[in-house]
Amino acid sequence: MSTAQGARARARTEVTAAIKTEARRQLAEEGAAKLSLRAVARELGLASSALYRYFPSRDDLLTALIIDAYDAVGETAEQARDAAADAGHRQRWIAVCEAVRAWALAHPHEYALIYGSPVPGYTAPQDTVRAAARVGYVLIGILRDAHRALGLTRPAPPAAELRPEAERMAADLAPDLPPGTVTALVAAWAQLFGLVSFEVFGQFKGVVEERPEFFRHAAARLADGVGLMAGAEAG
Repeated sequence: MSTAQGARARARTEVTAAIKTEARRQLAEEGAAKLSLRAVARELGLASSALYRYFPSRDDLLTALIIDAYDAVGETAEQARDAAADAGHRQRWIAVCEAVRAWALAHPHEYALIYGSPVPGYTAPQDTVRAAARVGYVLIGILRDAHRALGLTRPAPPAAELRPEAERMAADLAPDLPPGTVTALVAAWAQLFGLVSFEVFGQFKGVVEERPEFFRHAAARLADGVGLMAGAEAG
């Protein structure tokens, strides 16, 4: 790459980052539904036509912000898993859950973008799927390691009416895990973000006061639900 090409690439990276930073500021002040490319361009001192060279539409900018948010919480979960590599499977699970909560509380507007109300008129493209799955795959990995180490209780078989769906989910997500474990995992994944959402969006106000302690207890109960045994925690 020539010096001129390198300078242009660096300039594009810097302008793209500035656009995203301003867009996040607008998300915090106005919400995703009111995000405007023209407003972003105006705040940055750019012509609207110049900004369109970076993001052709509001939806393209929203998609970039959504992917960034999913990647950020996913990376946070992965780092928490790796930091607890010498702990047991159950401790790794709880560490990941607590890291997700901490990220959400530190980035409430980005969390709302990916786990709050859908943005009117916006449909997320397939580009978001990989990033959206990162936390889930961290949790799957913990259960897979526990299963191999015989540190996972054998789940009850799914009810007859759920068995075809359980087998489909297992085949899609973790074919090396029992279908009953996978259905419990999907439920726990949803419950994890339900707990986080209740706290981020203020639903625990006047109900839960000692929230870190409550969350850790809840994360441990989720670990119970997916079969991570309290007494067999070697990693």
